[in-house]
Amino acid sequence: MAKRSDASAGTPATVALAAAGVPYVPRAYEHDPRAAAFGLEAAEKLGVEPERVFKTLLASVDGGLVVGIVPVAEQLDLKALAQAVGGKRAEMADPALAERKTGYVVGGISPIGQKTALPTVLDETAILFETILVSGGRRGFDLELAPDELLRVTSGRYAPIARSR
Repeated sequence: MAKRSDASAGTPATVALAAAGVPYVPRAYEHDPRAAAFGLEAAEKLGVEPERVFKTLLASVDGGLVVGIVPVAEQLDLKALAQAVGGKRAEMADPALAERKTGYVVGGISPIGQKTALPTVLDETAILFETILVSGGRRGFDLELAPDELLRVTSGRYAPIARSR
């Protein structure tokens, strides 16, 4: 996969990937502000199966923020996320806090290039795919990259943190 630069798509995520030498493909689409599920919208508009498109969610685990990355058609299993980072209790983070700590807006939070480096866990189903898509740092912009490269650039780990709706 070739690394492409897209000047119009420069985000902290693309800057971080370029600095780390991580190959990625920028994938932009026309975001509909009325869309209720940003990840499912991305899968549909980019013509990618939803299992390969992952959403970035922030949770508070024992008082500290943790990033959980799961397929867009699934839910984050908060108990499994807490276990994955050695915690006991997890709850979804306040959206305003998530925006402050990451530097991104809800619906466009990328796991890459966040203002504050946070523990990151990627659902283990990502290993089934050569590449996955995650938010590129704004609504209507995703990044396609290898899951191992995503974990390398975020210092993350795999764990079974998704559950069916």
